[in-house]
Amino acid sequence: MEYRVGPEEAGWRVREILRRSMGVSYTAMKSAKWNGRIRLNGEPARADARVADGDLVTIDWEEDVPVYQLKPYELPLEIPYEDEHLLIVNKAAGMVVHPAAGTYQHTLANAVLFHCPNLAGIGGEQRPGIVHRLDKGTSGIMVVAKSNAAHEGLSLLFAKHDIERTYQAIMAGKCNLDAGTLSSQIGRHPTHRQKMAVVQHGKTAITHFKVQERLGNLTHLYLTLETGRTHQIRVHLSKFLSPILNDPLYGNPPQQLKGLSPQLNALLGDYTYPLLHARVLGFKHPITQQNLRFEIDPPEIFQKVLAQARIDAKD
Repeated sequence: MEYRVGPEEAGWRVREILRRSMGVSYTAMKSAKWNGRIRLNGEPARADARVADGDLVTIDWEEDVPVYQLKPYELPLEIPYEDEHLLIVNKAAGMVVHPAAGTYQHTLANAVLFHCPNLAGIGGEQRPGIVHRLDKGTSGIMVVAKSNAAHEGLSLLFAKHDIERTYQAIMAGKCNLDAGTLSSQIGRHPTHRQKMAVVQHGKTAITHFKVQERLGNLTHLYLTLETGRTHQIRVHLSKFLSPILNDPLYGNPPQQLKGLSPQLNALLGDYTYPLLHARVLGFKHPITQQNLRFEIDPPEIFQKVLAQARIDAKD
């Protein structure tokens, strides 16, 4: 695992980067087996060493832990655009982007590797061509690099936040504001390791929102990311407004459904993902410098819930 220190983390100790930014447990850090396996800019480092903006913190896992061999899998993959340098993918809700703990196959990375066999090694063996990610339950548009030059260029655009990203969400709650900006520090939740949270010493996260429709107890939102932190929209809405409808991690779907119509309950009965969709992705092509902008409608379940909510709001 490796992590590039940001300006807001300058002055932190290595152990803080490991714990807060990389999600490494105290037990793992204290393990004697890791002696010499923690590095700062390629050199062995003490856990209490201070870091600076741009430093690279690395942990080598134990040598006897096997590395998963990423294999290509032929999976359904919607590709609205492709050229020799990159491809645009419409990720389905429920698809994991790349192998991680508990999910080692049938990911987007496996499918992309089947579609483009020459991707192997671009950006890393475990994440070929992947320069950003969407949560498993989030549907929508992603870009994948097909060459090292494209990967480097896209990675720089994301690092500089020089990219347009607009999401569409159905929020389980009312919003009295027409538009606004949500800003905070986001980091790993101190006790719930699967969650992120608004914390004092996290990374700066900025989300702009605009209300599209007020639908009774639901609100249809468009959200634009100024930064791209893990779970950013889900954390910001649950903290400052109201959780996304059907979000099992940051909301309470059973409680949310109690206040909705039988028709909406029937639609969402077996659906286990938040109503969150990455709708727009715009950026300058890293090779040709052409301005690109892609927009994809949300999946059928999202549109059906939205349509039913409009009907319910009129009754």
